Amino acid sequence: MSAEIKALSPKSVWGYFYDFTQIPRPTGQMEEVTRYVVTFGKNLGLETVQDEVGNVLIRKPATPGMEGHKTVILQSHLDMVPQKNSHVQHDFTKDPIDAYIEGDWVTARDTTLGADNGIGAALAMAVLADTTLKHGPVEALFTVDEEVGMDGAFGLKPGFLKGEILINCDSEEEGELFVGCAGGADLNISFQYKEDKHIPVGDVAVKLSLTGLKGGHSGVDIHLGRGNANKLLFRFLKEGVCDYGARLSFVEGGSLRNAIPREAFAVITIPEDNVQALWELVADYQDMYRTEYVGIEDGIMFVAEMTDMPETLIPEQIQDDLINAVEGCQNGVISMLSDFPGTVESSSNLAVIKSTPEMLEVKILVRSSSESRKAYVCSSLDSIFSLAGAKVEYGGAYNGWQPDINSPVLNLMLKTYEGLFGKIPSVKVMHAGLECGIIQGIYPEMDMISIGPDLQFPHSPDERINIPSVQKVWEFITATLAQI
Repeated sequence: MSAEIKALSPKSVWGYFYDFTQIPRPTGQMEEVTRYVVTFGKNLGLETVQDEVGNVLIRKPATPGMEGHKTVILQSHLDMVPQKNSHVQHDFTKDPIDAYIEGDWVTARDTTLGADNGIGAALAMAVLADTTLKHGPVEALFTVDEEVGMDGAFGLKPGFLKGEILINCDSEEEGELFVGCAGGADLNISFQYKEDKHIPVGDVAVKLSLTGLKGGHSGVDIHLGRGNANKLLFRFLKEGVCDYGARLSFVEGGSLRNAIPREAFAVITIPEDNVQALWELVADYQDMYRTEYVGIEDGIMFVAEMTDMPETLIPEQIQDDLINAVEGCQNGVISMLSDFPGTVESSSNLAVIKSTPEMLEVKILVRSSSESRKAYVCSSLDSIFSLAGAKVEYGGAYNGWQPDINSPVLNLMLKTYEGLFGKIPSVKVMHAGLECGIIQGIYPEMDMISIGPDLQFPHSPDERINIPSVQKVWEFITATLAQI
């Protein structure tokens, strides 16, 4: 499909985007993609520098007559979220993305597409390469390792950037200008134990598989009410343990902190006499989940199958404490913003639960536009898991980006958009972590805004990007640059 995608308009943007789909670039594997961008900049004869954490900065001089204008930074990140459907054999560390066109959308076969934020990087590269555009001095900043920890943004140093205005190209709704975003914090929770080697006499082993959920971005999709595989599996486990004599040996749900978990698996033992009743219970729960999520989740699958007997079990007290804590912990939307109706203020994502020999790990991402509310949500989660006997540690905290409705670049871009498309765009705050908040802390005087094309279901294998909206964003960016 390379020829078809590269033929889309604007060709330069889609050509660079397709190149990104061919470069494996999960968070933490940035060498090849940064080398590609550095080579691109040097081949254009533009000043190209890389800082100590790996961020790439390319500077393009102003077109003649606009040398005195303010320098604009086009900012995007180079890594992508690696998510795939469980039946797919895909190695994100070495396999290219199989992208294709479906109607007005570009998507990928059974994996994330990487339009978050490959399309933003492609837009910046197209600006750098186009000699017909009119603009003042331009800097293109390509940050690394945004999706897990925002390491690239945190690694920026004062003085690296010269620009006064930053246009972040990592938002996901065309026709909307974002002027703020939520901050976040990670909770790392662990239960230490010694494995129980005593398997009850007469027990058999069963594997539980909960699959088919949509998942999605734990910020921009959290308000859609989608199922969290971890919460649903543990809801079942509580009844299985209390009423059917189940014992938990293994559990694994979710894979990334910033993705709503789509799948969860467990191995349990259960008295053989209760197997038939367990089968019926699993079927009942599948029906119940499908009913509760009708119109939201259309592919929920919950199945049980016989499996090999495990050698050990999770100690019964640890098992019970974990189940009760997961059942009780807050997940999903917690509060809404009053100043921006319909926008989530605070949320939590029970992202990962995984058992390893002698330890259970739970990972939660808390987001909030309010620092005090973020601290409160973290404290409430800390309380419930601490009461369950777990060790709770904090990490990866970052501030939100505070809105400035009097921003000069906002007012300019509102007028530019209306002049191009005949309507005034919405001004919003995003319930997701943009690097703007971190960059604002390093460059407090910088005027910032975030834009992007229509991108649906990021951080999930359903990720797709709208083709006509990319053309509109390209026209918007180039028209804006001509006026700053």
